[in-house]
Amino acid sequence: MEIVVALAIGVLSGSGVWLLLRPRTFQVIIGLGLLSYAVNLFIFSTGGLRTGAAAILAQGQEGTLGQFTDPLPQALVLTAIVIGFATTALLLVVLLAARGLTGTDHVDGRERDR
Repeated sequence: MEIVVALAIGVLSGSGVWLLLRPRTFQVIIGLGLLSYAVNLFIFSTGGLRTGAAAILAQGQEGTLGQFTDPLPQALVLTAIVIGFATTALLLVVLLAARGLTGTDHVDGRERDR
């Protein structure tokens, strides 16, 4: 399971960086989104990857740290997802405004052949 998660983080990071280096603003926004997913998955995996384990122990139940997953990374990732959606929406609005003003979605605001 750890290998699959590590491969997913690597693929998301590589794709995100590749898209960040593209000349179109929409591709840059998608690249930022992929990078944020990679970081969220990395933070989530730091809490321990266990299947079928409870996040919080039941009342009256005694346990050790090895019996449950850490809920702190899950809470951090949930917060990061919400902030990421808001940031992506703001970037899309700025992208549409810039495209309306310049007539192109090139990151420099002008095409090479114009």
